[in-house]
Amino acid sequence: MAAWSPWHTREPLRRELDKVFDESGPRTAPAFRTAFLPGRAARRYPLMNLYEDQEAVYLEALAPGVDPATLALSVVGNTLSMTGEKRRVAGDVKPEAFHRSERATGTFVRHMQLPVEVDENNVHADYKDGLLMVTLPKTAKATPKQIAVQVG
Repeated sequence: MAAWSPWHTREPLRRELDKVFDESGPRTAPAFRTAFLPGRAARRYPLMNLYEDQEAVYLEALAPGVDPATLALSVVGNTLSMTGEKRRVAGDVKPEAFHRSERATGTFVRHMQLPVEVDENNVHADYKDGLLMVTLPKTAKATPKQIAVQVG
């Protein structure tokens, strides 16, 4: 007869606890902010890069196939919101005609937390070749000030 040890049940218990915390713990973005629901692999869309310099914050969003007329941007506080739609196929192709459909389509909503306050009245956006470029100028109080040091 094998001796009982409390360590035999430790690993399955740890895996179960990890699963619970992964499913209910804090998330960087709630699940409802994913694109193209319902679906097996809902994901954030479009993919974004966010960076800044002394004067502005810049956002590059990779959004090929998005109808530019459906793009809408808004800035509230330190959050940039983007909505749009990636349409199916141009023309009158019926769904039953597809042998394979791997490109996701539908509407999307994406929210991006900005690192500083921006001047929402001077935001500029360009869409070209599937790339959305957004320039968000910083407010005067968010722009770093150079202070001269007097030597005496």
